[in-house]
Amino acid sequence: MSNAGMNIKDFIGGMQDLDKFKKFLWNGSFQNYIDIVKEHPEVTRNAFQRLYDLIMSYGTEEYTEFKKKIVSYNFFRDPMEGGKDAVFGLDVHLMKLVNVLKAAAQSYGPEKRVILLHGPVGSSKSTCARLIKKGLEYYSQTDEGALYTFSWVSHGNPEVEKVLGNSHEMNCPMHEEPLKLIPGDFRKKFIEELNRGRKEGHRVTIEGDLDPACAFVFKTLMEYYKGDWTKVIDHVQIRRMMLSEKARVGIGTFQPKDEKNQDSTELTGDINYRKIALYGSDSDPRAFNFDGEFNIANRGVLEFIEVLKLDVAFLYDLLGASQEHKVKPKKFAQTDIDEVIIGHTNEPEYRKLQNNEFMEALRDRTVKIDIPYITRLGEEVRIYKKDFNTKTIKGKHIAPHTLEMASMWAVLTRLEVPKKANLTLLQKLKLYNGKTLPGFTEDNVRELRKEAMREAMEGISPRYVQDKISNALVNTRQGNVACLNPFMVLNELEGGLKHHSLISSEDKKKHYRELLQVVKQEYEDIVKSEVQRAISADEEAMARLCANYIDNVKAYTQRERVKNKYTGQDEEPDERLMRSIEEKIDIPDSRKDDFRREIMNYIGALALEGRQFDYKTNERLHKALELKLFEDQKDTIKLTSLVSNIVDQATQEKIDIVKGRLIKSYGYCEICSTDILTFVASIFARGDVKRK
Repeated sequence: MSNAGMNIKDFIGGMQDLDKFKKFLWNGSFQNYIDIVKEHPEVTRNAFQRLYDLIMSYGTEEYTEFKKKIVSYNFFRDPMEGGKDAVFGLDVHLMKLVNVLKAAAQSYGPEKRVILLHGPVGSSKSTCARLIKKGLEYYSQTDEGALYTFSWVSHGNPEVEKVLGNSHEMNCPMHEEPLKLIPGDFRKKFIEELNRGRKEGHRVTIEGDLDPACAFVFKTLMEYYKGDWTKVIDHVQIRRMMLSEKARVGIGTFQPKDEKNQDSTELTGDINYRKIALYGSDSDPRAFNFDGEFNIANRGVLEFIEVLKLDVAFLYDLLGASQEHKVKPKKFAQTDIDEVIIGHTNEPEYRKLQNNEFMEALRDRTVKIDIPYITRLGEEVRIYKKDFNTKTIKGKHIAPHTLEMASMWAVLTRLEVPKKANLTLLQKLKLYNGKTLPGFTEDNVRELRKEAMREAMEGISPRYVQDKISNALVNTRQGNVACLNPFMVLNELEGGLKHHSLISSEDKKKHYRELLQVVKQEYEDIVKSEVQRAISADEEAMARLCANYIDNVKAYTQRERVKNKYTGQDEEPDERLMRSIEEKIDIPDSRKDDFRREIMNYIGALALEGRQFDYKTNERLHKALELKLFEDQKDTIKLTSLVSNIVDQATQEKIDIVKGRLIKSYGYCEICSTDILTFVASIFARGDVKRK
């Protein structure tokens, strides 16, 4: 359909799901609801049970890291919006959070606590809270997550209309569970009958009483009908309830303001002065707006942003809400609530809490979950790839390793210097990222993690890195540069340290600058290795070199002679050839015999299994062959001539082949492949050739 011929009704109408909308608008009698409860008892779950079931509904994945079994919850990858708010690298800490929710769902104690997410700025505390709120919204729209509340209806009875404030209908202001309408005297027997024959995990319970407004209507109608509950319940209409932060239904958010402007009515509601004239008293619950954050979050979740900045007077409300599941609206009795309370705070605020003896009660009623920075390089890279990729960045190429080097620096700033004298910070980063290093086992890595008490609670936040990558992208656009490389980003990261608002210590800035040099050196080593592999990627030449080496090693270890293919004469094994390869991976002369026997034993073991030897399966030998072939070929390519810009046609053809390999195998573009070859050429030109 062309835009000119678009019919908006047909266009939108084709996308509508009216059956789904009809489900959302379901309403029925109290008996209808009891029938639903019999069939689906989960509709009566409390807030903690619903939240735990929501998280588990998306499934889990298990893996082992450093001999520890870890459960990863798919929910925290944000399946609702395709990963928009996905959280990376925090599986261990999210396991603790889910375990708390599981214990709370089973009424083991944490349901009487405030869940406090604690960590440095930009560590995903708000993202976790946002995911939970968003997840509950989505879940309430599914059949599995359905929940119900009720309204009072007059059915045309003028006396009942007066009770409802001269209205035909009055919604329950706190979206209460309909089963609360069953009087306390009858609840025990009703629950016993309802749960007869049910398994333990599917039993229905009724906890708490109606909010003051509904309790008033219920009491008045009971008086009107002379205690006949069966007639009162005819004025109740059950309806499907959709949790929504925007509509302020079941999801609340509270952000403290400055102390002078803090008002407890924001949490527990306030008198509606316009309705006092209608009802004649400010103590009539119908003249009260039950629209505080505690009220509207009933049946769902309440997020406290920077919870420890609350005025002390507010904390009393918070303590009652968490411990007793009750709040005290002005002029009314304590009111039952059913909600998950999640707060988050940063380190300075939490230290204040620890040092304030007046806050002891709050400390006792909180479950602290640390949400630190990421210490695994691969997970940090995923954060930036989510924001900076080919879909989000149009018309500009991001050179290989650009995001990786920015991530490497960010992670290095968060790591504590290892106590082992023979381990560098960069090596520690690589160990954490799953790389094996000689002399270090998984047990050693676990010890490293244990000895670092405050690791990942300080350092550079992902937000700072994201800002600087954005700056680098904008600056390259203005300079009409079509490719963003690591040095552009690293320079932005370094330049921003001068004015970083959260780093006041000059020693810390100096340390961070030194880490940038470590990253730049690592980048040099990586690109030198890639260029070396691209130059030596001649499979036939590599296979010939390997075959020649193996023939000589076999003859050497078996004390035989080697037949020269050209002269046909038997000769001694070529010691110079073997050593030229072995030296590339630092095999000393004293260990050459061991290495050669190791290679032959490896080949023999493969033969017993009926498998053929392939140099690619032996990492050390593969690397040695690559470096030897690179050394032999780099002079024929005359890489250093790139620096002087004087390149003959034959050399240019060879360079173009190498560039093609860099583009095809390593993700470079025409621009950055040229840049990287020139950069590596300049390293060789100054004689800075280091073996890796």
